[in-house]
Amino acid sequence: MGTSSGSNINHQHMSKMLPPRQQQQQQQPGSFQTSLSLISLDPHTSPNAQEPRFNLDNIHESPTESASSRETWPTADAITAKKMVNGKTENDCTEQSVIRRVSNADKITLRDIARERVDVISEKMHHLPDEFLDELKNQLKTILEGNGGSQNREEFLILQKLVQSRSDLTAKTLIRAHRAQLEILVAINMGIQAFLHPNISLSQTSLIEVFVYKRCRNIACQSQLPADDCSCEICANRNGFCNLCMCVICNKFDFEVNTCRWIGCDFCSHWTHTDCAIRDGQICMGPSAKSGTGPTEMLFHCRACNRTSELLGWVKDVFQHCVPAWDREALMRELDFVSRIFRGSDDPRGKKLFLKCEDLLEKLRGGLAESMAGRSILMFFQELDTDSSTSLENGEGGGLIAPQEACNRIADVVQEAIKKMEMVADEKMRMFKKARLALDACERELEDKGKEVAELKLERQKKKLQIEELEKIVRLKHAEADMFQLKANEAKQEAERLQRIAHAKSDKSEEEYTSSYLKLRLSEAEAEKKYLFEKIKLQESSHTSQSSNGGDPSQILTYAKIRDLLHGYNIPSKTDSHPNERHKF
Repeated sequence: MGTSSGSNINHQHMSKMLPPRQQQQQQQPGSFQTSLSLISLDPHTSPNAQEPRFNLDNIHESPTESASSRETWPTADAITAKKMVNGKTENDCTEQSVIRRVSNADKITLRDIARERVDVISEKMHHLPDEFLDELKNQLKTILEGNGGSQNREEFLILQKLVQSRSDLTAKTLIRAHRAQLEILVAINMGIQAFLHPNISLSQTSLIEVFVYKRCRNIACQSQLPADDCSCEICANRNGFCNLCMCVICNKFDFEVNTCRWIGCDFCSHWTHTDCAIRDGQICMGPSAKSGTGPTEMLFHCRACNRTSELLGWVKDVFQHCVPAWDREALMRELDFVSRIFRGSDDPRGKKLFLKCEDLLEKLRGGLAESMAGRSILMFFQELDTDSSTSLENGEGGGLIAPQEACNRIADVVQEAIKKMEMVADEKMRMFKKARLALDACERELEDKGKEVAELKLERQKKKLQIEELEKIVRLKHAEADMFQLKANEAKQEAERLQRIAHAKSDKSEEEYTSSYLKLRLSEAEAEKKYLFEKIKLQESSHTSQSSNGGDPSQILTYAKIRDLLHGYNIPSKTDSHPNERHKF
């Protein structure tokens, strides 16, 4: 926090205007910037919390329990902007997924995931389609949103109790979990539906570390716990607490920056919501935080280190640096915060600030321009500084300050300045060490990336050689195919030639067979002719002898005619034969 003196504004005071993690977000163009409040289902909102606590009732809070004490998550616009920065849009996927039917035996429920063994569920989920897993996530989102009333509240309590009562969910077992299974377990344990969002993708290791409280559950922070190796009682004993982005009292976080909504401790750099500090009485009157003596003023008591920090100088620093960037609504909200902080102040300066804020709020509601209101509050802080300097010179009664008292006050101021300078130096040294470590990590990562690039180039060269080799093989196979086609054509032609030869030989053999057959039949016919001729001659001779003895002359005449016929019949020669004539015999 800053001091009441305008001369003491430094880098440390600027860093107190907003949580450190949110300072990083402000510097990153793709970071989430939103004030959308979602329901927090965090079971660890108190150091000794053992049972899960469903915070749907926080929707209807009192004015002091504003959105600053609830976790917030990026809106759809912020998520889309982040996607555009990464060069990814939802229209990148043009393929429609094919919905497959899942049998009842293969289906699993959220309760199955919450109570069954990790490896069993993981094995089942590997065989389930992505559409079914997305449906499971949407079911859990609906439960976490709490729109179903008491039924969703009871279902969430059952799921969270099942998960938190298991002793087998360790880093060693969760490493075997399916990606969707791990996201569902983390969302149930933390009560945060952002882990189910398709555009927010954490590594498997990060999800496991979030589940076992070794990493901040704030997706925009993701610091290793305890953050900055803090050894205070809260960071050491409160599971999942991150001092870089979470409130010491309510354990929650949001994405508000450049605001009086957060109060930081001057000594331990832990952060607290202004609403939470007011509600728990951490903002009250007390002796001066600089000297510990003198008039009382409005102070902030840090629960983490039990030290106090003054508030008026912090408010002045915030307004001096952030008023130009606030719009009308933001200025009215900040004035309302300051008004509630100094409402019970007994310090004259605190009372003046409270009345000034109330007056400006009324004027802004009446139509006063925010630029005029901003200039008015800045002039008021200058007047407070002038009044403070005058009171220091003249003392409380308006007289001169005793030399010893003046020396004591100067010594107190010098000691306070030295302390602040030492704190700033320590902070700078710590930041330097962190930056050095980050630089070394970047250099190592750059070196690793260089090796990966070299390996990729080598792999690319190998792939190129393999492709060339494959192209050569393809060309060779094409040449072989052409050669085999040519040989096939030649073989086809040869087969046709052989077929013609076979047909010719078949015709020749048929002719030879016919000729042989006719020749054989001719020989048989000649033999038969000879036999008949001889028989006729024999019979003729016998009949001649019989005729001389008085035989039948008609029979003799018949034999004579047969003999003449046999002599007159001309047997064809081999050259005159025809295949069709063989059937005459």
